[in-house]
Amino acid sequence: MRTMSKLADDDHPLVKKTARKLTGKENTLRDKLQKLFYFVRDDIKFGFTATGDLMKASETIEAGIGQCNNKGTLLLALSKAANIPARVHFSLIRKEIQKGIFGGLGYRLLPPLLSHCWIEVEVDGRWRRIDSYINDEAFYRGGLLELIRKGWDTGYSISGTCGNSSAEFNIDDEKFVQMDAVEADHGIWEDPADYFVTNKYQNRPGFFRLWVYRRMINRLNKTVQRLRETSREKGLCEISCKEEILHQKA
Repeated sequence: MRTMSKLADDDHPLVKKTARKLTGKENTLRDKLQKLFYFVRDDIKFGFTATGDLMKASETIEAGIGQCNNKGTLLLALSKAANIPARVHFSLIRKEIQKGIFGGLGYRLLPPLLSHCWIEVEVDGRWRRIDSYINDEAFYRGGLLELIRKGWDTGYSISGTCGNSSAEFNIDDEKFVQMDAVEADHGIWEDPADYFVTNKYQNRPGFFRLWVYRRMINRLNKTVQRLRETSREKGLCEISCKEEILHQKA
């Protein structure tokens, strides 16, 4: 089997320094985890890089940007550096999760099912699933507004109606941002690199797909930024009002 360098590099000086800075004043595991969660959610903006899934946690901190698998790798590494029991869980997820961000040829070239991960942490003797760190808050709210406007239940890196998706720290209620689009379970792994070298991994592009993807990165990230901008002021008010109406109907 091929080998790959560890991606959740919790022993890297930058990862250790970041974990200490975020959790050093916290006394409980929950409080430490919450600090790490909001750092990964908001300080690391959702977006795409030329490296794709294969970024180390330390590289994601330096870049300040990442998509679901990059952010999962980072939260895994930070948790381990803070002595929080954590593991990564891989799955396949429907490509519709990227609808509205990818379009045209780029969307057609995506495989029907993409390799996707979330993080599990052990809190109070129970493993809790977390994926709501994926979308930074402004991007999540902008994407949610588009889903409501178009009547979609999946797209813009969100799956589920506004009543059952969340970008908040919800380890007890286990509300998620993408879990509704998950199709197949690929199990628990020690490090993302261990999964990426297997035949289970579906995000390995050929030369042509990689060439197209790298030429789309700027456009993809501009789309994400536009969605952030729609969540300012008027967008936030509209989301809140529509969420309230949908909750009343539920």
